[in-house]
Amino acid sequence: MKKIYQLILFAFLFALPFKANAGICDTLGDWYCTIRSNVIATWEEHSYDAYVPLYAWHNRLTYDREHIKKYNENPWGAGFGFSRFDEDGDWHSLYAMYFEDSNGYGETMFGYAFLKNKYWHDVRLGYGFTVGATQRHEYSYIPVPLPLPMIGIGYGRFDLQAAYVPGIKNDGNVLFIWSRIRLY
Repeated sequence: MKKIYQLILFAFLFALPFKANAGICDTLGDWYCTIRSNVIATWEEHSYDAYVPLYAWHNRLTYDREHIKKYNENPWGAGFGFSRFDEDGDWHSLYAMYFEDSNGYGETMFGYAFLKNKYWHDVRLGYGFTVGATQRHEYSYIPVPLPLPMIGIGYGRFDLQAAYVPGIKNDGNVLFIWSRIRLY
């Protein structure tokens, strides 16, 4: 039943209208206006992406051996998103992923991502952030806010991207790595 709930929420997110009241933009300030306009631009003018989760590395400096042995570091799953490159060559995305978490349960991750890109010939190196939500078994699949730092390297239609989930001893401190393929 919980997997059905997750899949329905996953599909619903891509049907949401992203236009917000202009008064909210005035109240919250420039940073909100910038993100809001980038989300709207990405929603309206985008290419389609497929995501494939690759690895969930648990930081060995913050986990004891017992936890490392029991955790899953192969997050089988998939995702879909919309993305665009702006006039500066920076990347913006609206995405959703479903994958197997560290404990073997289903997890969703969805939101907005931004990478400030630097180019070296045809190779992109980017750093930025993702803001959104995740749903995990331990939280009864209630959406939990997800602001994370992010990096990426890309060539043509293919990217390798990662986000770091900070944490405490034996919890969090995970480098989540996935591939992104621009479909068209």
